[in-house]
This record gives sequence, C-alpha cells and structure tokens, in this order.
Amino acid sequence: MEGGSPGRVSLGSGRKQSSASSSRSRLPGSSSHACKDFLSKFVDSEILTLTLEDWLSGRSDESGVKQPVLDVPFDLGELKKFDYALEGVAFQQLVRMPTALYASTDAVQAIAHLAIEDFLHAAVKGLWERFWGHESALPFTVQCIHSTSARFYPAEEALARDKLDGVCATAILFKGSRGSGGYSSSRGKWDQILELVLLRPDIGSLSACQNDGQRPSHSVLGEALFFALRVMLSRSLSKSRTAARNSNCMYVLLVDSQYGGVVKVEGDVRTLEFDSSNVYDCAADWIKMNAKITVSPVDRVWNKLGNANWGDVGTLQILLAIYHSIILFCGPPKYALEDLATEHSSRIQSRRSERALTDCSEAGDSTSMVNGNRLFRSQNRGCSPEIVEVQEETVDVRPPEETLKLDIGSVVAMEDADFRKEYEINDILSDSDPPIYHSTPVDEPSRGYLLYVGSSPSHLEPAWEDMNSWYQVQRQTKVLTLMKQRGLSSKHIPQILASGRLVHPGECNKPSNGVSCGHPWCGTPILVTSPVGETVSNLIRNGLFGVQDALKCCHDCLTAISAASSVGIRHGDIRPENVIRVTSGSRNPYFVLIGWGHAILEDRDRPSMNLFYSSTFALQEGKLCAASDAESLIYLLYFACGGVSIELDSVEGALQWRESSWSKRIIQQRLGDVSAVLKAFADYVDSLCGTPYPIDYDIWLRRLRRVINEDHGKEIDTSG
Repeated sequence: MEGGSPGRVSLGSGRKQSSASSSRSRLPGSSSHACKDFLSKFVDSEILTLTLEDWLSGRSDESGVKQPVLDVPFDLGELKKFDYALEGVAFQQLVRMPTALYASTDAVQAIAHLAIEDFLHAAVKGLWERFWGHESALPFTVQCIHSTSARFYPAEEALARDKLDGVCATAILFKGSRGSGGYSSSRGKWDQILELVLLRPDIGSLSACQNDGQRPSHSVLGEALFFALRVMLSRSLSKSRTAARNSNCMYVLLVDSQYGGVVKVEGDVRTLEFDSSNVYDCAADWIKMNAKITVSPVDRVWNKLGNANWGDVGTLQILLAIYHSIILFCGPPKYALEDLATEHSSRIQSRRSERALTDCSEAGDSTSMVNGNRLFRSQNRGCSPEIVEVQEETVDVRPPEETLKLDIGSVVAMEDADFRKEYEINDILSDSDPPIYHSTPVDEPSRGYLLYVGSSPSHLEPAWEDMNSWYQVQRQTKVLTLMKQRGLSSKHIPQILASGRLVHPGECNKPSNGVSCGHPWCGTPILVTSPVGETVSNLIRNGLFGVQDALKCCHDCLTAISAASSVGIRHGDIRPENVIRVTSGSRNPYFVLIGWGHAILEDRDRPSMNLFYSSTFALQEGKLCAASDAESLIYLLYFACGGVSIELDSVEGALQWRESSWSKRIIQQRLGDVSAVLKAFADYVDSLCGTPYPIDYDIWLRRLRRVINEDHGKEIDTSG
C-alpha cells in the first residue's frame, strides 16, 4: 500500500482475531467454528473485488446473476429533514484535510489520517450531544486499523510507531459505558466497529468515470463490501449481545480529500456458506444473492481549502450514516429526529408572525403556490383570488426627431443655477441602457468622473418616459444628495460632484412656465459622480476577477451596504454592472457600489427586479428585507467566481433556482472553493433570508479584513 491507498488490503491476523471469540457467540457451535475458520482466510479485499468484477460491471456470470440496480440509502427528503434537525449544532474540525492526498509525502499522509480521525470525532460528538444529550459520556472512540496486524491505533500513535503506511481504514468503535456491559479492553476489536471509513485518493474523479454517474469505482466498492462483510461476521461471533444482534447491517464510508459517499450492506450472514477452501467465491455468492447493497452518490465533503462543509449534501450523507449506526448500538435517541426537525418549522412560523405575514391559501388564494411552496404575504396586502386578463391597447409611439448620442471624443456642456462646465467623453464604461460615460472636465483633463445622461422630458409622453435613465439620473441624484445631507461618507459609495441640465446647440427659448423649449435635448438631466473605475461585469468578461478581488469586493460592498443602512437606505439593485473597481488615485485597488437610483428610502419604494441578482424576498414580495442586499451580493460573488450560468426567463424559474441552489448548498460550495470566510458568510446570509433580523455587519467586516490582511500584511483603510 502506498500513500494510504492500498491496492491490496491483506489482514494477516484473521486467525488471531477469531481466537478471541468465545463459545458465547450468536451462531450455533458448529457454525461458529466454521465462521472463525472462514474469517481467518478472508483477508484479501483485492481477490474479492476480482471475483465480483463481472457482477459489478453488469456482466452476467455463469449462474446468470446480473448486476442489481444499486439504490441510494437516503433520499433528498431524508437529508433535508436531517439538516433541519441539525440546526444549531456546532460541528468543528481542528485539522484540515490536505488538498493533495495523492501526493506521496509522509506529511500529507499524516495530515490526511489525522484530519479524517478529527472529523469523525467531531461528527460523533455533535450527533451524540444533539440527539442523545449531554448527560452521558460519549461511548465512542476513533482508531485506525493496520493492514498487516489488524491492530487498532489512534492516528497519532500510528504516526509515532511509523506504521502510518500500513493503515487501511479508520473505524468508529463502540466502547460502551460503565454499567452497560461495555468492552473492558481499551484496544479495539472488530466486533466493536460501529462504522468504517476508507480514505482513498481520487474517489470523486474515479466515480465520474463510471458509466453509472457519481458512483464509487468498482475497486473501491469491492473493498467496501469486503470490509462490511468482515465486520458483520465479526459481530455475529461477538460476546456482546449488542454487536451480535446488529450483524445484519453495516455502513462503510468512502472519502478522499474533497468527496465522500456511503455504502450500506444489509443481509443475514447466517445464510453465508462457510466453505474455508473457497472463501471468496462463497462471499461473492452471498453478496450477489443475499445482500441488499445501497450506494449514495459521491458528493463534496471538503472544499479545496480542506474545510469540512458540514451542511453540504455529501457531509449530510456521512453524518446520517453515522447517526443510524449509533442507533444500532445505542438504541433510539433521546430527542427524536422528527421532533427536532419540526422545530425548524416552528422557528419559521414565529418569524412569519413577527413580520405579520399570513398564508395566502388561508385567504382563499388558489394561485399562491410557487414551486410547491406557499407564498406568504403581508396581512395588509390583499391576495387576488384570480388572474385578470387585461386587453392590450395599440399605442403609437414614434421615435423622437433627434436623440442624444454621445461618442468618444464628444464634448457636452452642463449648467445649473450657479455655473456651467464642459466634459469630454473618454470612454463608455457600460454598454447597458442607458450607458455610463467616463469623462474629464475640459479645463481639468487630469481628473476623471462618471457621467450619467438622462432622457429629455420632451422625448416621450410621461407614461412612456425612459424610466431606466430616470432612475439612473434624477432619482440617483436625489439619493446621493440625501446621503450627503445625512452625513454619510464612505469611499465605497460614489460622491455627487455636480448635477444639472444639458446645454444644447442653438438658442434656448424655454418659456418661464415650461420645461423645454422644444429642442430634443432641452431639459436633459446630467449627473456627475466620482470616482471612476471598471465594472465587475467587464472584469469577469475579461477574466480579470480573481480570488483577492472576490474578497475585496465582498468587504467593500458590505461596507457600503452597512454605511447606507445606518442612515436608513438600502441599495436594492446590486449586480456586476453596479460595482466598479477603482485603481487610480489609490495605492490599493478598491470597489465602489454605484447605481443608487433604485435605492429604498421608505416602505413604499420598490426595488429593481433582476432574475439573477434580486433577493428571494424581493422577487416574492416586491420589497426588501434586512438581508436582501447581502443576498444579492452573494449571487454577484457566486457568478463572478465561476458559478454555473443558467437560463432564467421567469420569476418562478428564478425562485426555483434559488430554492434548489440553497438547499443543495451549491452556492456555498462554489464560494468555499474561493475562501472559507465567503462560504461562512453565505451560510450566515442564508440563515437570515426572509427574516426581519438585521445583519451584524461589523463581525463579518472584521473577518473579511483579517483574511485580506493575512494575504497582504497591511491594514486597509475603510474610512471615507
């Protein structure tokens, strides 16, 4: 075996192990003797795997037995209920799983085995205290199994004895408790094994190569079946009645540095033919004919940084297998899973009560189901019981005679009540509608500003006015002015420098009581802000948005959101086009949150709707909750960091994508590949989505600042 990944597991002490059994075994005397002799020769996992190769590959053997359909041990509904029951459990991991498990270095092998042992300790401790309570001591221990001696060692002891290369598996052992008839010896035995973990490299990549999708490879699956059968036989010979009566079920966990899965084997080992001269054929026949085997899909357990993703589907599968294994040896839990999971619904209901929400279906709304979930609306909002068809009217909208189009090199003049100034267009920052221009004052060519140009009131009738430019210019002017009046100062929020009207060519004969002289450009509003930068959308498009950008962007945007919320303002339109990276005039690049035209100033204001970046609450209710801006920021970071691009063409589809992505923890997994603190922040935002509870900005800004400082060794300036 090399690097903790044996191609051939040989357990040379099978005979010694069988001699430890007494006449008080669960099997009859003759069967017990035959089973002991069988176990002494059943020591090589590779031979069993070769014997099962045709069956595992789906090819019929001489007896005509074909490969069964391997079902999954747990469905998504069970995992979701289990996840609800685990709310609030503080799982920990003291040692990170190394990302290069396949590297043939002693240091990497040592860390890997220490990490898996540490992970299992945290798992059984968290589950025991959650479901069985804190009153009784933890009746489990975690040790490694050595392939040449079948001895059990803690990982540190195996490392000290220079026996780490011979470790073939890690086991959770049941040591019992005082007065419970537990095991007296501190050294582990095979019948004490509650669950086995096989730490093998490339389980995730090898499973992807199989024809049946994300299933373990045949070599790993064959090895899992070997260990499962060996433990079940050892239990059947045990002096412990607890072990003996649980000899018909065994869970084996399969993990590598990122992925993991569960193999469950069930069957009555007393039906196995104990032919000591042909042990592997007998074992293979029993597996084919008498065993029920279920195999979970291989899924992520650790991220690329080695942190355990405790709430991910892959980790939940492993934890649920450990939970069921504990039940086998310790009986039903003190606190039932179903009861703990129900508390999740109680907490949701209390939050809805705090927000004064009512179930639309109770009010007779037959259209209140979206993606199988009820929509809850404020009690002061009526729920329409039906959809009313509106007849479409034909409206003749003629294009204006002359539209304002600014090209690079154009010079525009702006005036307000006090002054007049000219700006030259240097670049078009965004190709969105309406565009944002990078401009410089004609009399100060060294300075750069962002310039927004609205629509003239004379272009269209008020009902057909260009609302995008209105929000971007007139309303943003109002919001930025209000921020200034309220004393808000932050370098991550744009500063308003000037606002006024476009000076058009020719003489302006605007009447005193009118808004326009008739010229197509007359009355066109202009807004000038600072600083200038490149949008995140452009950075992503050009492949220039890296890990450090993601951390800085999260920190800086969160700073802007926090500052604005302190004066009662929420952004409401966070997306890549509304975040710029500023590189000029600063030693370190920083991000600025622009596009405040859709900011929420009071309850009646409505945020911009974006299928990709709007919060779930905004799409459902048409308004923001306390965590909405932070949720939009999470979506921005997810897609900026390589999140899978999707096609969304409806609010229902957008809500369905959000529900699926959060429940399967796809967003957290992607952000976890970038930074552990981003994943943790996503978990935190997920817990607050749709609730009235405010975000604790300070603690997350400190954590982000700490990570950024660790990378750069410098303090960053977050002041205005």
